Amino acid sequence: MESTIQPLNPIAIALGPIEIRWYGLIIGIGIALALMLVMREAERRGLEKDLFADLMLWAIPIAIISARIYYVIFQWDYYSQNPMEIPKIWEGGIAIHGALIGSVITTYVFAKKKNVSFWKMADIAAPSIILGQAIGRWGNFMNQEAHGGEVSRAFLENLHLPEFIINQMYINGTYYHPTFLYESIWNIVGFFILILLRRVNLRRGEMFLTYVIWYSVGRFFVEGLRTDSLMLTEHLRVAQTISIVLIIGALILLAVRRMKGYADIRYLDRSV
Repeated sequence: MESTIQPLNPIAIALGPIEIRWYGLIIGIGIALALMLVMREAERRGLEKDLFADLMLWAIPIAIISARIYYVIFQWDYYSQNPMEIPKIWEGGIAIHGALIGSVITTYVFAKKKNVSFWKMADIAAPSIILGQAIGRWGNFMNQEAHGGEVSRAFLENLHLPEFIINQMYINGTYYHPTFLYESIWNIVGFFILILLRRVNLRRGEMFLTYVIWYSVGRFFVEGLRTDSLMLTEHLRVAQTISIVLIIGALILLAVRRMKGYADIRYLDRSV
């Protein structure tokens, strides 16, 4: 039976030489849904309806470039010997932490130019960001990548997973941890928590920092199961290190912003 299992076709649409892969299509759906939600919330919070649409024109290409740069930096031993491979992003090799860093910097500069609070924009965007990440992980599923170590079919069946997920985790004769699914579920739970926190009326900046902490905690544990991690040393994974730094940094920012009075404005306040 196992020898006859065929993976799902990673190509969604083929028009002659033009191929649209499920990975890109799913990422695009995630971005579109995230943008729709964030634009609606921005309007409710007294910002211009198209503010985030304008931001995305800058943030998306910069996020892609920064995601690639981040990946190349931590694979420099290879790319220093093969510099012509660096632009070939279509062959794989991007990192979500790099994309997030580029997006945050872009948003900070954009907010300054528009004379809008960066923290207000970040708070509004936080639930949409983590939802987009949850959806995007299914692109990894279609590519049979970002998986964990070897497991048995019985292990996957005991998780009560649908047959199509179990079969897609059968790669070159071996079953693997569906780490894409673990992270996706973690992020979906985070999305609903952040939506509920809107009603709590947190101090400005605390919605976004809660997202940073929640995502980083989940990523730390999921990354420990993966087999394709970028490594700082033989035993130290980049994503786990960055996650720890982000958790500590976010907690420090939460405390400092309260102590210094930088977070007196609340999420539901109409102030720009």
